[in-house]
Amino acid sequence: MSDLPLIVTPGDPAGIGPEITLKAAAAAPGAFVVIGDMRQLEDTAHNLQLDVSLTAWQPGEALRPDSLGVLPMEWQKPPVAGQPDTDNAMGVVNSIRSAVELCKNKQAKGIVTNPIAKSILYKAGFSHPGHTEFLAHLDGKNAKPIMMLANDELRVVPLTIHQSLRSVADDITTDAIIKMGEYLNAALKRDFSIKTPKIAICGLNPHAGEDGHLGTEDIDHIIPAIEYLTNCGVAVSGPHPADTLFTIEARQNYDAALGMYHDQVLIPVKTIDFHGSVNITLNLSFVRTSPDHGTAFDIAGKGIAKADSLIAALRMAEDLASCRDKFDGASKDIRKFNYKDGLV
Repeated sequence: MSDLPLIVTPGDPAGIGPEITLKAAAAAPGAFVVIGDMRQLEDTAHNLQLDVSLTAWQPGEALRPDSLGVLPMEWQKPPVAGQPDTDNAMGVVNSIRSAVELCKNKQAKGIVTNPIAKSILYKAGFSHPGHTEFLAHLDGKNAKPIMMLANDELRVVPLTIHQSLRSVADDITTDAIIKMGEYLNAALKRDFSIKTPKIAICGLNPHAGEDGHLGTEDIDHIIPAIEYLTNCGVAVSGPHPADTLFTIEARQNYDAALGMYHDQVLIPVKTIDFHGSVNITLNLSFVRTSPDHGTAFDIAGKGIAKADSLIAALRMAEDLASCRDKFDGASKDIRKFNYKDGLV
């Protein structure tokens, strides 16, 4: 796997994907292959005065150390920076599909996805809720993806993601926490080479419910899940009040934090290091990371987009692929979780 390339998808061609991809290639030439329109990339490099050499690449070829490899594609309409076009939506979708096929055919060691505009894809008939769900669909085998946000200081996973706060409490169940704890424990071993992961579990309510005086969800659902996971040999702790869990001192005591809802854990990780944070999809058969930002149509084509998060996503993908390769080589019988669903 070490000789295989990482594949970068183009994302929405009217966003900052082309610019940050070229800037990442300038910082680390020969580190990855991008699926992209050669003409658009050449024009973008010229307009932004980026000194990047481009070389057409085909699966199986070695990467040139002084060039950005491009797996050629063409957009249906010439992209205009800052002006997304539904006519190019299927090109975005097909590029993701191609990247997954390369990984599943063992022609690439992982995928780094540039940002997409879901609203544009929906208008073109895209039926999946988002990027992650589409990747899980392409992976097959009832893949259950897990969203992790990570940087050098902190790893976090939200139990619930894109939903209203009003609905969150109804989805905080003992079963859901147990399953997520098992998945996360397995992923930390396989993808991060952490032999005995330590997972801190956030409470839902202020002060983790203050013994039931500020809500009973922590007592009714979170504590029983922690007890079950502990009895299964998973090193979990909590429920921790979220307002003290992310201090410098507290972060020394765990390898990842499992939060109950989106903002509870994404605010601290982005505040600690916004530009260095990476979106990771765990529990797929292939490695997938992504920069932790959107298409930024408002600044596309202006030359001011930062490539820091994409570069961090590339570095993270390399690390994950290496850890996973070593883990899978050491054991062909991987116990991913041991709750009701059994072994996968």
